[in-house]
This record gives sequence, structure tokens and C-alpha cells, in this order.
Amino acid sequence: MENTTTPANQQVNQSVQQQLPNATAILVLGILSIVTCWCIGIPGLVMGIIAIVLSRKSKLLYIENPMQYTEGSYKNMNAGRVCAIIGTVLSSIYLTFVIIKWVILGAAIGTMFTEIPWDSF
Repeated sequence: MENTTTPANQQVNQSVQQQLPNATAILVLGILSIVTCWCIGIPGLVMGIIAIVLSRKSKLLYIENPMQYTEGSYKNMNAGRVCAIIGTVLSSIYLTFVIIKWVILGAAIGTMFTEIPWDSF
């Protein structure tokens, strides 16, 4: 069986395909979630969650009709999703450590102030 697709037909098929919605935004948010996970964890966590939600919607669109969207935009969306998951995990771990540090430091400062002889002042 011969291949009946010509370069002209392939070019028409490529021009019909479009970019997956929000693929670039998902990639950018995923990368930024990793970069900003050390800022108390909150910005990375927010950007990671937004990227995960957007990637879920885009992945469902791609699964419904894969011929309508380019493979490159799907790969960008998938890479952004992976980055968002990594950024979300790192941000949540860092935020947990920050909260634990604040609790321990707050308890230490509270204990320190209760041991001061306030009557002598």
C-alpha cells in the first residue's frame, strides 16, 4: 500500500491544526511554580495549582480531538503540568517547614517572655 499523502496535503493538515489552549501559559506557570517555591511557598503553590487545573482542561480537549491540535503544544502542556506538580510539591513542603518554624519560634519566644521577672520593672 502506497503512502498517498503528499507534502501539499501534509501542509494543509498542519495549517488546520491549532495550538492547544493555554499550553504556553501552563508551561510558564509550571516553571514559575518551581522558581518561586522558596518564597514562603505560597506563590509557587498558587501558580502550580492554577497550572494543574488548566492542564487538566487542556488535556481533556486534546483527548477529545487529537487531530485538531498540534503535538508540540501538547508536549508543552505536558511539560508544564510536570513542572507544576514538582513546584506544588516543593512549595507545600517548604510552606510546611515555614509553619513549623513559626510555631517553634513562637513557642520559644512565648516561653522566653513568661520567664522574665516583670515585677522588677
